[in-house]
Amino acid sequence: MRRLLFLSLLFLHSSLFIQKAAGQRADYHIIPLPKEMKVDSTQVFVLRDGMGIAYDSNHAETTRIARFLQTWVSEATGIHLQLTPSDKKAPIQLVLAQPAKKGKKAKMPEEPLSEQQQEAYTITVHKSGITLSALQPVGLFRAAQTLRKSLPIRTTPNPSRQGEGLLFPYAQIQDEPRFSYRGVLLDCGRHFFPVEFIKQFLDAMALHGCNQFHWHLTEDQGWRFEVKALPRLAVEGSVREKTVIGPGNMHIYDNIPYGGYYTQDDCREIVRYAAERYINVVPEIDMPGHMMSALHVFPNLGCTGGPYPVATNWGVMRDVLCGGNPETLEFLKTVFGELCDVFPSKFIHIGGDECPKERWQKCGKCQARIQELGLTSEPKVKVDGDDGRGSQDGRSAENKLQTYLNHEIEQFLASRGRSLIGWDEILAGGLTEDAIVMSWRGTKGGIAAAKQKHRVIMSPNVYAYIDHPQLKDYSKQPRTTDSYQVSCSKIYSFEPVVPDELTAEQQENILGVQANLWTEQVAYPEHAFYQLLPRLASMSEVQWCRPDQKDFNNFKARLPQLEKLYDKLGYIYCHQVE
Repeated sequence: MRRLLFLSLLFLHSSLFIQKAAGQRADYHIIPLPKEMKVDSTQVFVLRDGMGIAYDSNHAETTRIARFLQTWVSEATGIHLQLTPSDKKAPIQLVLAQPAKKGKKAKMPEEPLSEQQQEAYTITVHKSGITLSALQPVGLFRAAQTLRKSLPIRTTPNPSRQGEGLLFPYAQIQDEPRFSYRGVLLDCGRHFFPVEFIKQFLDAMALHGCNQFHWHLTEDQGWRFEVKALPRLAVEGSVREKTVIGPGNMHIYDNIPYGGYYTQDDCREIVRYAAERYINVVPEIDMPGHMMSALHVFPNLGCTGGPYPVATNWGVMRDVLCGGNPETLEFLKTVFGELCDVFPSKFIHIGGDECPKERWQKCGKCQARIQELGLTSEPKVKVDGDDGRGSQDGRSAENKLQTYLNHEIEQFLASRGRSLIGWDEILAGGLTEDAIVMSWRGTKGGIAAAKQKHRVIMSPNVYAYIDHPQLKDYSKQPRTTDSYQVSCSKIYSFEPVVPDELTAEQQENILGVQANLWTEQVAYPEHAFYQLLPRLASMSEVQWCRPDQKDFNNFKARLPQLEKLYDKLGYIYCHQVE
């Protein structure tokens, strides 16, 4: 009886202690949700000020991750941890593990890790502390971000509670992403965003487990990438005389010159910053359409000879690069050559979308090149996306001329060890051999490409275009593109792999998913963050989690914990979720 009473009192004491500290308990139910998780809430490890983080100081990446973790714990909770290299008794251990052996009798070489396996990690919380383990540094980084998002956020200093520490329930977390490509596009062609903002944007991406920053660098409205061999291109092509501020058909402008471009040093700094956060920068030079800014500087590259002003309104422009002019390919190879020198990405995006062929149909040079190449039109084939957008002329001779240009640039990029990505319009004239299709006009283009054994990134506008409103009531949000709502729930409902349309083998061709932030109506960093968040949280679970893990009501229940971190970091975001 005495023993039972003692145990009861002990249990009551423990329960009261845990309850008292409940506001300072870690919560592993984060966004995106880890793949597997076992939690024992009855036992906790207490993390206190001054404890150590152990890591291999001879490994530069592990050292950097340890410093990141130290900073994140401090900014979220006020607890300062010490960096204690190679201290086997430190409560927090960062461990790069060795791959499991297949057995002594196995003579075959080990299979290379998939990209998802490289990002896999394990977190173990036990009586001695917290161990973060991975096969690659990127996995350790993902583990550190998970721990960061699990932290309770201390909003105001409270001296009376500084010594109590943080309670981490015992846990075993095993995680890896579903898709290898988890991207976000930022359009800096329509509006220019400073380098410091782009770094903040990359930090937000890393927080959500994204690993591909699609940087849209050129547009009809502005050329943002410095090409040293063509110094006038960025200096003159980046500036438009004015900007439309009302609906385009009203022709209401602000009459204020607008410009800005990134030097190659700026771009290298972004690449460096992104790489430290395990994000690859995918640069885009959109061709042969969306080139008014380049034609303004080099009118000889157009079909009519110009003049071509840098566009001051939005929409699709009729004037594009001349497909029959040999100087066009020389220009493009010069541009893409310097792009490859600056950006180490294995992916280079060439755009390829919204290229009207009206000028090519009437251009003597284009028609001569079509005849020289023996290109002929095939019967009209509807090549729209499933949202009803796109060209109706199928595999016309002019579309095949665009494919010829794409193929020339693809071969050039391949000689530099790079893979070409294009929007799904590159399907119209027939796909080149190794092109990667980014499906934006719905998913039909991506499905067609996957069936043809091409790699695909799903980015359908009705699910992934975050320049559109996120709330039904337009009056409760900044003005933006008004055509339809892309809410958090709409994004969350997206399933990139369509089993009914694709075989298991074809499904493997879906590399991943991307959200796109176009900026016709988004001119300021604060507005960009409002458009991004919390919709990126929804997209992150589409990119990271298996379909059976996803539940929107559960997502909404987990979101407030992430929003507290948004507040701590000073992020602007939409507080209403629909």
